[in-house]
Amino acid sequence: MRQNPETKVTVESQAARAAAIGRMLRPRSIAIVGASPTPGALGAKLLANLERNGFDGAIHLINPKRAEINGRACLASVDDLPEGVDVAVLAIPQPAVLDAVRALARRKAGAVVIFSAGFAEGGAEGLAQQQEMARIAQAAGMVIEGPNCLGSINYLDRVPLTFIDTDISAAQATFNRAQPSIAFLSQSGAMMAVVARTLADRALPLSFAVSTGNEAASTIEDYLEYALEEPGTRVLALFAESFRHPQRLLAAARRARELGKRVVLLHPGKSSAARESAATHTGALAGDHAVMRTKVERAGVVFAETLEELGDIAEIALRCRHLPRQGLAVVGESGAFKALCLDWCEELGLELPAVHDADSPALREALPPFVALSNPLDLTAQGLVDPDLYRRTLAALLGDERFSAVMVGVIQRDAIDVKLQPLLQALREQPGHKSVIVAGLDEGAQVPAHFVDAFRALGVPYFPSTERVLRAVQRLAAHAGRSSNAAVLPPIPLALPAQRQVVPEYEAKALLAPVGIAFGASRFARDVDEAVAAAQALGWPVALKAQSEQLSHKSDAGGVALNIQDAEALRAAWAQMHGSVQAYDASIVLDGILVERMGQRGLELIIGAKNDPQWGPVILVGLGGVTAEVMQDVRLLDADLSQAEIVAELNRLKSAALFHGFRGAPALDVAAVAVLIERLGQVLRGTPAIREIDLNPVIVYPQGQGVLALDALMLLD
Repeated sequence: MRQNPETKVTVESQAARAAAIGRMLRPRSIAIVGASPTPGALGAKLLANLERNGFDGAIHLINPKRAEINGRACLASVDDLPEGVDVAVLAIPQPAVLDAVRALARRKAGAVVIFSAGFAEGGAEGLAQQQEMARIAQAAGMVIEGPNCLGSINYLDRVPLTFIDTDISAAQATFNRAQPSIAFLSQSGAMMAVVARTLADRALPLSFAVSTGNEAASTIEDYLEYALEEPGTRVLALFAESFRHPQRLLAAARRARELGKRVVLLHPGKSSAARESAATHTGALAGDHAVMRTKVERAGVVFAETLEELGDIAEIALRCRHLPRQGLAVVGESGAFKALCLDWCEELGLELPAVHDADSPALREALPPFVALSNPLDLTAQGLVDPDLYRRTLAALLGDERFSAVMVGVIQRDAIDVKLQPLLQALREQPGHKSVIVAGLDEGAQVPAHFVDAFRALGVPYFPSTERVLRAVQRLAAHAGRSSNAAVLPPIPLALPAQRQVVPEYEAKALLAPVGIAFGASRFARDVDEAVAAAQALGWPVALKAQSEQLSHKSDAGGVALNIQDAEALRAAWAQMHGSVQAYDASIVLDGILVERMGQRGLELIIGAKNDPQWGPVILVGLGGVTAEVMQDVRLLDADLSQAEIVAELNRLKSAALFHGFRGAPALDVAAVAVLIERLGQVLRGTPAIREIDLNPVIVYPQGQGVLALDALMLLD
């Protein structure tokens, strides 16, 4: 069985880890190894940051060529440090780093920040040095941030351990420590600098910004666990290209959900140009990025697609007291904008509840008779002659329980104060339980800063673009619609055959049929006479399928014969099949041949299961056969979804219309598909030694007639 590569984390070790991370982010003593008076040098910039931001703890400078810098005494070496410095920052060349880490371990330093690059990313020698640093740190109970990082910034206590010019007092000018804030955690140093600046420019309070770099002896999961417990941190934004401890990440995401906090993730890598070939369709389609995304979203993480989205989602999640759910009202001033908005929302899958005169009396009363009720709502230019129209409209929508959020799109170049003042009045009169977001249609137009500040003070983000708002709201609404892992059916363990890596079809079906996965009537035959007898018992016509652990894809080797009508045809097919398999690969030894009664036609699906060694089990469903790989019309599901959740996912397939009586065809038994997927999830959760199960095709019949899996392949560890 594959072992999960994650190190087991005990409660005690997790507490010790949090304490060590706390010493790094909230130090009372800092050593700068490689301190320098030279403008632009990393050590000089770090010292300037600490002095500029009023760090009042002990600062120890190490430079063997200087007696003092900026009036501060310099030590000659790390060995001259007092024991137990909280954090040492290495602003020195790469070749000197390993010796400095050894010396800091001897001086019982709590943590080390390493700016230098050229380690794991630089080849075998650099990797070996990084591994040795990790070994030293583990033995000494010391945390390493980096190498190849930009350090970190603690905005709460004004501790910038970075060489990027940082003025926390300016960035946090309006920040009250009791206010909700954002922690930004990034494996990329460049992204830490970019996103932290972007968030600060939006006047969004930050608690921490951390770049983890190569993660020699601390990982992004460590900082996430720590930041989660910071009371004021409401949003945790992450930029990560990989996770070293996926199960800890998922546990932290679930913990965030318990605490009412939001984790937002930007994770590049979905467009990998080359993937390893896989023995099953499921393995080929369920790539690492897709599995990761399925798991983290199920755990409660909001997934961003771009840097802009990361900032937008984080801003809405922080400013709005209540996050958007499905049910958005849109207010605009243009019929063209209304049409565009309808297109965008349909593409995004964002629900816009319909409004009519009969069911919206408050809104009808707020509007002049010539303004038709709709969602999106076009106020026309009437607001310019009747500014109170904006107040009345927003007040009516805030009182309508069909809507969880309201977006007001305004043309900013035209009488902006006439529009924004009434909106502010409505918000002040009805501070409530809904998300309200104001956005401009004409990005780049100048909006007086006092209006933007006033909206933000009321928990209302102000965006320059309506499209950005809709994308961010869709991500958050989808997140709000996901359920937790409540009422999960128990796992089902299977007794697997020994000494097997590939379980051929006849054995896989024997294992899966008793747990409720339906297969066609079949019998296994070791010789041709047994096959003829089996066919006569099952009823003609039949199919023949070659069976061997060495034969994952039978059709590639001529190992499948269909629609055999009688004994004579069966004997001929038997002989031809053995010859074809031998010609394909003479080393293949057949266990025998499976004889199966031909089934009726129906809609073909591929349904498979994968037990990812890091992330755990997932289920894949899509259009059957190679079509799934060509069209990519698949959904990847967590293995603990309820039947209702599975049906909802099935209806998100591009081809979902085929389930519901497309062009006069009968509606299909979607409920039976959901049951099969649910059972497959139970099996995978109960039998971690299963690497993959491939059921391809699965035939779906009309409602009440069930499903039938025609093939089954199981891969074991």
